[in-house]
Amino acid sequence: MNNRLKLLRKERKLTQIALQMQTGIEQALISKFESGERIPPTETLMCLADFYDVSMDYIMGRTDNPKVNK
Repeated sequence: MNNRLKLLRKERKLTQIALQMQTGIEQALISKFESGERIPPTETLMCLADFYDVSMDYIMGRTDNPKVNK
């Protein structure tokens, strides 16, 4: 999951601070989610999936198709 979160952010050329400003998720938490130190709660996963316009399953690595839920 952590690699997908970082990849999605980098693909959109966002810094962690820019992502924080657009989603309201603290930069320190974004860093921990991306490094695998913490797992985002469901509400945060939903927020990120909506922001990136991908499925939660894609973020969690359960599928390689960003639009399909398993």
